[in-house]
Amino acid sequence: MPANSPLAKLLHSQRTWTGPDARQRLRILNAAESVAIVGASPKPSRSSYFVGTYLQQSSDYRLYFVNPNETEILGEPAYASLQDLPEVPDIVVVFRRGSDIPQVVDDVVASGAKAIWVQLGIWNQDAAYYGEEQGLTVVMDRCIKVEHARFHGGLHLLGFDTGQITARKTVR
Repeated sequence: MPANSPLAKLLHSQRTWTGPDARQRLRILNAAESVAIVGASPKPSRSSYFVGTYLQQSSDYRLYFVNPNETEILGEPAYASLQDLPEVPDIVVVFRRGSDIPQVVDDVVASGAKAIWVQLGIWNQDAAYYGEEQGLTVVMDRCIKVEHARFHGGLHLLGFDTGQITARKTVR
């Protein structure tokens, strides 16, 4: 749905939850040493695969892929659940439907993780409030790859580092 469509504007105007600002998101990323990707996929056409590839190649995070239907993703073992990981991740990145987020919040809390990062385009306001009530730091409707690249020197892999912070063209 185009961002400027009437429906998108209406849905955006009904949002009351606001997550961490840019400085807070940078602190979350800088403090993290491990990241679990829930809903990770071995399919190169999926955004979770692209994000996993980026984080493998462009960060120092220890990565864990969570997908009960897989045994390996990007050359790493895939785990059935967050509870099966060898450590408690600092950030749990979620590639699941908005309606699945409340259950994922419960899983994140049960795992002992402190931050949940729900991917770009996924929004569940009630789950965001619920996660915060459970003591989680919640980031929603943001891509961890885009945010990491933005804060750490540009877009890698198939992206471009133009050195520009704005998309506005300058007059020459």
